[in-house]
Amino acid sequence: MITFIVRRLVAAIFIVIGASFIVYMLITKAGDPLGFLIEIKDPILREQIRREVVAGLNLDVHPVLRFFRWLGALLTGDLGISARTRLPVSDDIGRRLLLTLKLVTASTVLSVVVGIIVGIVTALRQYSGFDYVTTFFTFVFFSLPVFWVAVILKSVGGINFNDWLRDGAHFSPTVIVLAALVIAGLSYTIAGGPLSRRLGIAVFGGVGMGLLVSYISSSQWMLDPKLGPVVVILLAGGIAYGVTAVMAGVRNKKALYSALTTAGLGIISYFALQGLFDDAEFNIWMLAGLGVIGVVAGVVVGYAFGGFDKGLSARTAGLSAFMIGIVIFVDRAMQSWAEYSSSPVIRNRPIKTIGDRESRLEGSFWVVTNDTFSHLILPTLALMLISLASYTRYSRASMLEVLNQDYIRTARAKGLTERTVVIRHGFRNAMIPLATIVAFDIGGVLGGAVITETVFEWNAMGRLFTESLRNLDPNPLMGFFVIISLFAVVANLGADLLYAVLDPRIRITS
Repeated sequence: MITFIVRRLVAAIFIVIGASFIVYMLITKAGDPLGFLIEIKDPILREQIRREVVAGLNLDVHPVLRFFRWLGALLTGDLGISARTRLPVSDDIGRRLLLTLKLVTASTVLSVVVGIIVGIVTALRQYSGFDYVTTFFTFVFFSLPVFWVAVILKSVGGINFNDWLRDGAHFSPTVIVLAALVIAGLSYTIAGGPLSRRLGIAVFGGVGMGLLVSYISSSQWMLDPKLGPVVVILLAGGIAYGVTAVMAGVRNKKALYSALTTAGLGIISYFALQGLFDDAEFNIWMLAGLGVIGVVAGVVVGYAFGGFDKGLSARTAGLSAFMIGIVIFVDRAMQSWAEYSSSPVIRNRPIKTIGDRESRLEGSFWVVTNDTFSHLILPTLALMLISLASYTRYSRASMLEVLNQDYIRTARAKGLTERTVVIRHGFRNAMIPLATIVAFDIGGVLGGAVITETVFEWNAMGRLFTESLRNLDPNPLMGFFVIISLFAVVANLGADLLYAVLDPRIRITS
């Protein structure tokens, strides 16, 4: 495997160098990077800046030789200086890259997870009402340009939603009834089994949604949202049971007891950690440390319960611990939502449509966390909705193809449960084509982030690209290109390695 990775990396280096040379030559023919000097009226200052830029960018050297000088500096981590600011490009890209990664990572993870789940469900409920509705909306979102989706979200999800919160956050009876009917219809189409069972689930889902929306409206829950201990306890138990049902089956008592024990420890931790969460010194590193401790504790519990498959019990408990940790984190962040929203800087308009953060905001770690998420919601949705459509269609098609294979029919003929057939035999093989799609889509998501960042005015890699392109500033453009290229190379290498994990028939050799 090491030989394979080294060979791929060496080949990738030559590919990046060759592509960089082509792009560099195109940039040199695109225009004059000194064109901005015409805006400077002082001739002495203009001449001084011209000399600095010519020396910094080696503009007095032939373009081919200039590229190799730039490449040599790149190998030492130096991306040169910006013609406009005369500041190091490396420092600027390092700061902007973190913002773009925050946005792209959130949208990619959500779109992959949600898209795969929805795609598999539609494959298992092929030609059902849920399948038809999902297919319709996925084609709609797939055909929409990302900038149009971003503008609509900015208007409806930001401005109009903030106005709705200002007016009291009440739902009309029509909205409550429509929400109940939608959930009832989805529950009916997703549920399997005889008609009586599907109708029962539909009625339960519809009534439950109607009561939930009515409570949210009457209590004005959206103005000061909280989960509370009761909801956290119910969610912890539901997560433990649901994760076990998917990964091991509830008949596997060792795995079930492991997950439920982990849920119990999570509930105890929920009450025990409130004081630590309220500490003024609490920060992201302490949060990450608590998360690692929680997952490790879940894995240890899984191994302690043992059973014929200790690894399965450990994975079940570890995943349960991770998801319960997310619930506890969300609950604590929501407890500070009212404090964040009522801040004089926010002015009770919490869903932000401009920028990546509010620089004037002061407060605890949780207030700053709410500010981060409020700025992330809309751009993440814009990127996620477009990618989600692709992942849903690809996962559905891949799962349908796998379910028609001979080994699936053999597994069912042997008397294996449907969960075992779908999860252990079908899901793993259906993910092989998706590994390729995800790798190729990473570059597309970064490209989409250029447009999304422009619409939402994020000062990240997208803004760097558009500003540098407009100003014909070569070094920031080349820095952007190199970063995108490296991400694409690493993603494709990761996809190749993932093939061997998903399919034991694939061997990575030299």
